[in-house]
Amino acid sequence: MRIEQVELRYVRLPLKRHFETSFRRTQERHTVLVTVWADGVEGWGESPVEDGPWFSYETVETAWHVLREFLVPLLLGQTVERAADAWDLMARVRGHPMAKTGLEETLWDVEARQKGVSLAQLLGGVRERIVCGVSVGIQDTLADLVSQVEGYLAQGYRRVKVKIKPGWDLDVVQELRQRWPNIPLMVDANSAYTPADADRLVALDGWDLLMIEQPLAHDDLYEHSLLQRRLRTPICLDESIPSPNHARAALELGSCRIINIKPGRVGGLAQARRIHDLCQNRGVPVWCGGLLETGIGRAHNVAISALPNYTLPGDVSASDRYYERDIVLPPFRLNPDGTMDVPRGPGIGVEIDRPFLETVTVRRETFRGL
Repeated sequence: MRIEQVELRYVRLPLKRHFETSFRRTQERHTVLVTVWADGVEGWGESPVEDGPWFSYETVETAWHVLREFLVPLLLGQTVERAADAWDLMARVRGHPMAKTGLEETLWDVEARQKGVSLAQLLGGVRERIVCGVSVGIQDTLADLVSQVEGYLAQGYRRVKVKIKPGWDLDVVQELRQRWPNIPLMVDANSAYTPADADRLVALDGWDLLMIEQPLAHDDLYEHSLLQRRLRTPICLDESIPSPNHARAALELGSCRIINIKPGRVGGLAQARRIHDLCQNRGVPVWCGGLLETGIGRAHNVAISALPNYTLPGDVSASDRYYERDIVLPPFRLNPDGTMDVPRGPGIGVEIDRPFLETVTVRRETFRGL
């Protein structure tokens, strides 16, 4: 694949309702979309950044800068044998996995289109449908949370994840578990707790949770290993796993029993697949988390979720979970049985709603090779 042209887009897409985690509330999705033309074939990817350094140090502006000044010049005009090789070509740039993800994903889309296969097939996916969970943010009241969970269960979602933080945790879990004793239920702290809160986290053991996601610091493995020894409930790590090496260290230390693999967090699909393979070889289940991606990033997440060791329901929800209108056609929909179809068409398997995309594009820049 000879990379002939790259285009960056800064997109702002309003959410249907606010989404709140332990560190912020957001009303609008800010993200960077990347398009590549290679051998005349168009491919799409997403750098799922935010407008501020909340979940990650990367933002729209840092990703734009790193892509424009460093990553695009590294690849523009180059010939890449396989999309999986792009990670090594970008290795000279330290960090910035979300910026790298957007560019790398475009090449997976191109390669799959060139070979006439779906992205899931190219990655090694084995499923025609994936099982979907839903992530529910912190609400103004417990009644609001219960109402939302009730609605998502009625839609068919097979696992519920609720965001927690100190003061919005034990009562929340107790209420949900008493109302729905048998649903697969998990909590996600987004690093809101410290080791001093261990007793509070251990108290969650009594509510038959599927897992507790990222309770301690975003860059910690050691304290998580100590906490996991006290918990019957599996810890799932997210922010603490930015690479396959971190995943290996976490498993060696016993820091977790489950890993959430987000392509955007680890630098793209090749890195995500490496973590998947590592965990599969060790008998550790994985699932695909979400970063409020548009339909483009969602298409890549659905494809990677078709790999065999994605055995737990992920956060790959339907487009209408977050957006009144997505930027892909058809939008991703939830089946009545709580599954989602894996696109079978070439590449990411969905089309871009170009007229609508233009209305939500804030900035665009195109780079052409010689």
